Amino acid sequence: MISIRKWTYALTAALVIVLLAGMVGMQNARAEDNGLGRTPVLGWSSWSFIRENPTAAKMEAQALALQTSGLQKLGYQYVNLDDFWYQCPGPQGPNVDLYGRWVTDSSRFPAQGDTNGIKVLADYIHSLGMKFGIYVTPGISRQAVSRNTPIKGTSYTAAQIAEPSVAEANYNCKGMVRINYNKPGAQAFINSWVDMLATWGVDYIKIDGMANSNAPDVKAWSTAIRQSGRPMLLDVTQGSYTQALAPTLMKYANQWEFAPDVECYRCEKGGSSYPLTSWADVAKRFNYVAEWQPYAGPGGFNDYDSIEVGNGSNNGITPVERQTQLSLWALAAAPFILGVDLTHLDPTDLEKYLKNTAVLAVDQDSIAARRVVNTGNRQVFAKREPNGDAIVGLFNTGREAARVSVSASAVGLSGNAGGYSLHDLWTGETKKAGGTISAVVPSHGVVLYRVRAD
Repeated sequence: MISIRKWTYALTAALVIVLLAGMVGMQNARAEDNGLGRTPVLGWSSWSFIRENPTAAKMEAQALALQTSGLQKLGYQYVNLDDFWYQCPGPQGPNVDLYGRWVTDSSRFPAQGDTNGIKVLADYIHSLGMKFGIYVTPGISRQAVSRNTPIKGTSYTAAQIAEPSVAEANYNCKGMVRINYNKPGAQAFINSWVDMLATWGVDYIKIDGMANSNAPDVKAWSTAIRQSGRPMLLDVTQGSYTQALAPTLMKYANQWEFAPDVECYRCEKGGSSYPLTSWADVAKRFNYVAEWQPYAGPGGFNDYDSIEVGNGSNNGITPVERQTQLSLWALAAAPFILGVDLTHLDPTDLEKYLKNTAVLAVDQDSIAARRVVNTGNRQVFAKREPNGDAIVGLFNTGREAARVSVSASAVGLSGNAGGYSLHDLWTGETKKAGGTISAVVPSHGVVLYRVRAD
């Protein structure tokens, strides 16, 4: 009987991934309505593994591996180029073109004839049936201000829209200053930026280093994307912003990351990016998931940073902790953006964890779970599905195995005389329960159930 149930749940999970995209658009009218990001993004980003050394060849290899691994067939479709794609001569800021926009580092991303190297890369990724993302930071380069470059299509210049005394957060290159959006030409400058990215074939823009004071930038980039005529998802990532920025994010962005980086920079050894993360860096997310839950929904999702599952021991977290990271992100309906080296995937990580369609369906339902238990080392997150099922994650953040329990009523299930079926989404096993949902959970582990009334 268990084998039949396993097959049934696997089939259901696969169908949910396909069908929910058409259902979730009706659930949250508050979010950005540009038609994008109706379900959490699935993809890969260069930062965690490649870090400061991206090249066209490395990006193409990762994109191809996303396809040949079978992950593309499950919905992983975004291949995102993070920092270090542009020329950075020093703290005076990124090199700029005639109109004050960043210049591609052609030594990393060579042009083909008159075709910019970033467009060459985007074209390759598109040829695989995937989408391409790129990284920017707010403001305008000091180089554009000192040269007083014209703003394309206007009579205004960079110096007329800049606030040189206010630095913006460009973590690695530096040299960006604030734009005053009350000045004529400011929006036109961002429009020209986005128009250029559109001609390159960009599908996703990550704007990094954002603070509460950058609300005008969020609106300006959203406006620019709309006027460009090209659908591009807008991802706003952290500098120092708080929930005070949430109304702006929900109105103008598709995705936002407010938590510190998940990468364990202090753990890295031998000049490599390994280990990618640590339990401590993953565990920080529990409170973030609880606090930001009200703001997530179709069109705009909370981003808890990269999924660091795929490279075995180089992940920096144990197999049990890998299940915990994936489960917490899935319950939160967070983007699954892989940070690992896709060209050297660990077979167990790939087949057992990343290709678990039952867990992936929990993420793609676009419903952010609430925390219903937070007692000592025991935490429970839960959400209700449109078909009446409850998804329940029993987490143990302690150092010893522990029993974690929650009542059916606490997760939104009313009394049911026949009890409930608890389907474990990691083991595939099903058991019966009455009014209490409970399991012995290993240290740093999770038991993730789909709960259905019998």
